Amino acid sequence: MSQKSKVRKAVIPAAGLGTRFLPATKSVPKELLPIVDTPTIQYIVEEVVASGIDTVVFITGKGKAAVEDHFDFYPELEEKIEREGKIDLLEKLRRASLMIRAVSVRQQSPRGLGHAVLCAKDVIGNEPFVVLLGDDLVDASTPCTKQMMNIYDQHQKSVVALMEVPKEDVSKFGICAGNSIDSRLIDVKAMVEKPDFKDAPSRNAIVGRYILTPEIFTILENTQPGKGGEIQLTDALAKLMQQQGDLGYSFEGERYDAGDKFGFLQANIAYAMKRPDIAPRLKEYMAKISK
Repeated sequence: MSQKSKVRKAVIPAAGLGTRFLPATKSVPKELLPIVDTPTIQYIVEEVVASGIDTVVFITGKGKAAVEDHFDFYPELEEKIEREGKIDLLEKLRRASLMIRAVSVRQQSPRGLGHAVLCAKDVIGNEPFVVLLGDDLVDASTPCTKQMMNIYDQHQKSVVALMEVPKEDVSKFGICAGNSIDSRLIDVKAMVEKPDFKDAPSRNAIVGRYILTPEIFTILENTQPGKGGEIQLTDALAKLMQQQGDLGYSFEGERYDAGDKFGFLQANIAYAMKRPDIAPRLKEYMAKISK
């Protein structure tokens, strides 16, 4: 790998079953559940595009064809909307199809995030890439992915996005600790997947964004199943840390876990409040019900 490698491709795992949103996700992929009127995964893709990346590898599974379809053209629907003169809506519809070069790779069985990333090996090749979880939203003036790409460009090491979490949530995340480089960046020295709070090296949780060097693929190929019987990306990152070093970056922006019911509602309210066509009525309604 060249020391001047640039991040040009993104991987978005979208093969999960979405059990936390059943029965809604029995027939609709969780990644397509809307934040106001835009599927969650489209916000993720828009972040990628705003960061200067135009190739996205979707890791899909059974029942996830609709994710691929969302980023494809739909001529019949587009013609109908155009005949009706709904030009603004037509532009929004076409935007999803024109944003990216999409590649789809099938994960035949859900074997963990590490295995999902490994599925992208043949498409990514020998270059660094970014991984974004399809239900992790970050609202930031500078896209979170771009922030992390800037760190990678400077240090040429893998970077994970960090957020300090309450102690009761530590066991839900990969947790890492290390030596401070500056106020937002650490040189990671310890990394543990979903530890009990008493065993955690810190409260710095890895959340939804990773820039990885291609050496991660060889490590993943030799990583045994860990927590939950799955191939955990955090376990592979711990080995990559020993080989090359990993950086942890506390990003700027507000993160929403749209894969959690409460986080999904938070995201809907937050993004609706940014919409001038909705915000005034929403404020009035929330003031009413808060009484």
